[in-house]
Amino acid sequence: MPVILVIEDDKDINKILCGLLKKAGYGVRSAMDGNTALPLIEEKPDLILMDLMLPDTTGEALLSHVGKGIPVIAVSARSQVTDKVDLLTRGCVDYITKPFDDDELLARIEVALRFKRKSSGISIGNLSLEEADHVIKVDNEPVKFTPTEYAIVKALIQNSERVVSRSELIDLAKEDTPDLVEDSLKVHLSNLRRKLKSAGSNVEVEAVWGIGFKLSVVEEL
Repeated sequence: MPVILVIEDDKDINKILCGLLKKAGYGVRSAMDGNTALPLIEEKPDLILMDLMLPDTTGEALLSHVGKGIPVIAVSARSQVTDKVDLLTRGCVDYITKPFDDDELLARIEVALRFKRKSSGISIGNLSLEEADHVIKVDNEPVKFTPTEYAIVKALIQNSERVVSRSELIDLAKEDTPDLVEDSLKVHLSNLRRKLKSAGSNVEVEAVWGIGFKLSVVEEL
């Protein structure tokens, strides 16, 4: 479930935005000023909806604290083209003017998240695969896996919506490495589970008895 950070100092608008996003199935964090927003930005939400005028800072100033790869949509009453161009060149991926249409805002959010998924790779929980760079990350930090472990995680994350049978997992992994065989699968799975846990991943490799394996997000208590 993507998490969206709402930074809006108007209490009523903040509440409306949070309610709209929750109803649409998103996880939501919110802040009404820059000081509250900064630690939430550091938690690396999937997307940020940011008002430009805040009581203690500006949206433009907060942009410098947003990590690479986190899309920001500016929400503002400003409607001048120069304002929009300025925000887009500073790093925002989109700009929507108040008052906004709910459906349009949700559509813009979905487009931004879809672009993020395409550009950053596939993810589940805080585990992500950047196939172009041959890298698997936890919370955007690379985790060292052997080629065989990488092949297993890649196969599972690319099919995270379903259970992958033991034989299919071996076949998929062999597209990247010839080293995975039936007898060694258990050892490789044990090693990568240990590495995921050590890296702080909220994703685990679940064994589905009699069927195969799948990735599952561990819910926090």
